[in-house]
Formats: sequence, C-alpha cells, structure tokens
Amino acid sequence: MTLERITSPLLKPVRHGFYTRLGGASSGIFTGLNCGLASSDQTEIVSINRARVAQDMGIKPQNLVTVHQTHSADVLTIDTAIWTATSADALVTATPQLALGVLSADCQPVLFADPKAGVIGAAHAGWRGALEGILEATLEAMENLGARCHDISAVIGPCISQAAYEVGQEFFERFADHDPKALQYFINSQSVGKYLFDLPGYGLSRLRSAGLKTAAWTHHCTYADARRFYSYRRTTHEGQVDYGRMISTIKLGD
Repeated sequence: MTLERITSPLLKPVRHGFYTRLGGASSGIFTGLNCGLASSDQTEIVSINRARVAQDMGIKPQNLVTVHQTHSADVLTIDTAIWTATSADALVTATPQLALGVLSADCQPVLFADPKAGVIGAAHAGWRGALEGILEATLEAMENLGARCHDISAVIGPCISQAAYEVGQEFFERFADHDPKALQYFINSQSVGKYLFDLPGYGLSRLRSAGLKTAAWTHHCTYADARRFYSYRRTTHEGQVDYGRMISTIKLGD
C-alpha cells in the first residue's frame, strides 16, 4: 500500500505532508505507518516507516528531523540534522533539504511556511503546548530567521475534533484561569460536569491573534477514522497498551 500524504494549497509550493497511518510496515496495534520511536513498536520497523516517508519527501533518511516532544513551548532553530532525543516541540529552519517533522496521535501537527523568505516551521501543539504558547514561539523563531508574519501560512493537520474531545471541570478551569477568551471553544457535553473542547478551533484562534492572515485546519479527526489515523484517546478507550504516531513534515528545496 502506498503512503497517503495530505497536503494543503496554503503551503504550496513548499513540499509538505500530513501523513496518515496508511502504507507502513508496522503490524498489530501499530498496523500502518507508525513513525514514533518512543512507541513500543519494533525500532527496526519504525525506521523502515521513517525511511519511506523520507523517500516520499525526496530526502535522505538522516535529514528527516524529529525531536523528543514534551508538550512544551520550546522551539529549536536548526541548520543541520540533530539527535532525535533532543527535547522540543517545534522546529524551524531556513536550510534546504532538511525535512522538519512532528509526531502526533490526537494533538495538533502544525506546519508553517514563508516561501518568500525561505523559512519553514513545524510544531506539535497539544492543549498544553498551545496554552503555553508553542504556536507563537514558532512564529517568533521563524521571524528571527527573516520570515515576515504576513507572509507566513500555517496549516493544522489531522487532530482530535471537538465532537470527540470530552474533558472535565479541572481542564475547563485551567483554561478559564490562564486564557479566559478560550472558553468560547468549550461546549457542554451530554455527560454531567463534562465539556467538549475545540482544540483546532483554539489553535486557529492563537495563530490569528498572533497576526497570521492565512491559517486553516484540514478538518480531519484522528479519533473518528481508525483506518487512516492513530489516536491516543481512541486506543485508551479501547484498552490498548500503546498507540502509533503519525508524522507531518515540511521541507525547503526540490
């Protein structure tokens, strides 16, 4: 089975892709294109999956750069491939032939591009990272490399949708205390004392408040489509012991 790479016209002509789980070598609960080195999947199989992604992106496997994600607001600016155990939740570069990658399984993978300046970025933005400012930090790092905010486009890839994202009172109050404007992205759930949170809606609001005029979500829900997407929350509800991670990548150059 060939790989499935979701793209957005907003990021063209920069080569990029939000990869689904289709087309990989993993089996069992990881069946498909599991690119998560931190999963309990076989390391050799994950490496095969990542090599397939690199080939599809037109780069050498060692130039597919990911980091150890910690739900932080930490951004790395790179000009060469780095050790995958380096901790951060976003990467930016102006160096061609480096593919920036972020892993996700419900959190927001966000790809950024300023083709005029030749600067790109990739961010992993779960609720915690988004709340703490990972998206704004990525934009700032891109601007430090010469990008201009009004020329940057950002696209949120497949992530959990509001219909599937039920949260409790403590979660709601955390947002109420930290960012009261975010309360518009909560609605009451059918469960007593629960809410449904619009993660991509919140992400888009943070991007637009930061000055981006071009920002969008692909409208793919990871929880709702088990055939195409891994989902941490879905596998938790199913009692699985682990879950796969999808990869989203972007690069400069042919």
